[in-house]
Amino acid sequence: MPAPRSRPFDLLVVGDANPDVVLGPVPRDLAYGQREQLVERADLVLGGSAAITACGAARLGLRVAFAGRVGDDPAGAFVRTALAARGVDTSALTTDPELATPLTAVLTHGADRAILTAPGCLAATGPQDVPDALLAGVRHVHAGSFFLMPRLARSLATVFARARELGATTSLDTNDDPSGRWDRELIDPVLKVTDQLLPNAAEARALAPDADGVAEAAAELARRGPGLVVVKNGAEGALAHDGTRLSTAPAVPVEPLDTVGAGDSFDAGFLAAVLRGLALPDALAVAAACGSLSTRGRGGTATQPTWDEAVGCAPVNRPTNSGSSA
Repeated sequence: MPAPRSRPFDLLVVGDANPDVVLGPVPRDLAYGQREQLVERADLVLGGSAAITACGAARLGLRVAFAGRVGDDPAGAFVRTALAARGVDTSALTTDPELATPLTAVLTHGADRAILTAPGCLAATGPQDVPDALLAGVRHVHAGSFFLMPRLARSLATVFARARELGATTSLDTNDDPSGRWDRELIDPVLKVTDQLLPNAAEARALAPDADGVAEAAAELARRGPGLVVVKNGAEGALAHDGTRLSTAPAVPVEPLDTVGAGDSFDAGFLAAVLRGLALPDALAVAAACGSLSTRGRGGTATQPTWDEAVGCAPVNRPTNSGSSA
């Protein structure tokens, strides 16, 4: 069970935060040779899986803190301002004195996208950026973009174990692994101290490559440690597996404008629902609604729903005592 609501924060999100430049639609094959190519639209928005999740959770009414690292540069100032404007506490957002803020270009083509990231200070993000006092003041700790931060990845099991000692629950969204290795020696110790693992379908299959299908991959991953594996499965909706039982929720039909950050908004919805005390089927339904509704605008945070908007698209049985700040 999550720690009691008397703590200063419902949720601490640990991970990546950076500006995204979203360009598109772009041609499938880009022309090189210094050729000028025009695209219909470009947007400068807040990016980073962890940052988008933090904003989504704050939008849903949770008291959210963020721990990570940005550079001492205009991009870092942009990130700090954008998080604060969305109600996220940035007291634990470290300013790196030497390394630059990460920057990402997102090239969109229909429903698909290519993501180009200059990692900057992500490589320096580590356990020193997650104060023990902050861990003691939260109900739940979520980490994103595991494979982008090797220093933090190597110590995340220790961070999660400490959070649990202090009474918090834990969750992880690995996101993609740019190296393609999906290193079990790196990830498995973290899974053993993770309450909820939140991959998308492709990531679940990559983490459990011998599994036959997404549901079996979720079941295998659950047996490796997490109390629950929740998989974002695109148009198929979502599924969850605790190692014994499978639960599913359908997708919420929308006409997507931009799918950047939809999975991170799903994470925010699931965590908000669980921290409010909703049962698993209802939490899955709220999460699916949050992921779908976030695609109505450009970038990952512009159209993240409020709690009432999410529940309106996925009616749930509200508990008598929600245990949340909303």
